[in-house]
Amino acid sequence: MPKKTRRTVFLAAGALLVTATIAVVGGSASADTAGSSIVTPAPVVQPRIVGGSQASLHDYPYAVYLTDLEGNQFCGAVIVSHTAVATAAHCALAMSRTKMHVVAGREDKRSTGGVEMSVSRTWVQPDYSDPGRGNDIAVLTVRGTLPYQPVKVAESGDTRDYAADTQATVLGWGRVADGGDRSDYLRSAVVPLVTDKNCSASYGNYDSKSMVCAGYDKGGTDACQGDSGGPLVVGDTLIGIVSWGEGCAKAGKPGVYTRVSTYSGDITREAAMRLLG
Repeated sequence: MPKKTRRTVFLAAGALLVTATIAVVGGSASADTAGSSIVTPAPVVQPRIVGGSQASLHDYPYAVYLTDLEGNQFCGAVIVSHTAVATAAHCALAMSRTKMHVVAGREDKRSTGGVEMSVSRTWVQPDYSDPGRGNDIAVLTVRGTLPYQPVKVAESGDTRDYAADTQATVLGWGRVADGGDRSDYLRSAVVPLVTDKNCSASYGNYDSKSMVCAGYDKGGTDACQGDSGGPLVVGDTLIGIVSWGEGCAKAGKPGVYTRVSTYSGDITREAAMRLLG
């Protein structure tokens, strides 16, 4: 079955256009403009938190989202420094950086609180080609300073926070049911981490180096459409980025996240890039 990323793409006018996986063509590790991309026809995108509840930015100040120039939210992200956010590669490549904004400190999308910042630089993991093949990670440098607490990034070699059945929290502004309405406010859900063996049984293309799975055997709670790029945290440590899955909250089909510890060095380097420059 086709794998589903969890991003929503909007027309400039604000209507939902398609839900699809973005594949990079000749992308580079660092660029001042978004790399070339094509839309592959098979996958279908899905974005939102299913089975969760309303959350507060007081508890999760590092949770942010991405919009187009018309203010349409299409992905999530997470603050990793006062000048950068991490997100999924397929989100970073969804549109040119010049047409993308990072919205921070705004719990309810209908409000005008918080800050909106344009993106000055995009880094996409150079081996990324498709969420189902892993390496679905990117870092966006913003113009200005984010006045909110960054998340702690899981370090390379971290095993404790990735232990099976560890309770992790996923955050996002996506849909609240598969194909349902999108949430106006931040939502969270607690999901247990799944063993590599069980995730491999659910998905033949699962890669334990670049991915981690979380969800319940019977389904019911999951990230979904619009949640792509958002954080999966244990406490205040970022261990995953919402990447892809089959459906939303389906039994036997846990959500698949980018394994952040694998890319901690990349994230830390890119998050500090503007400060060093």
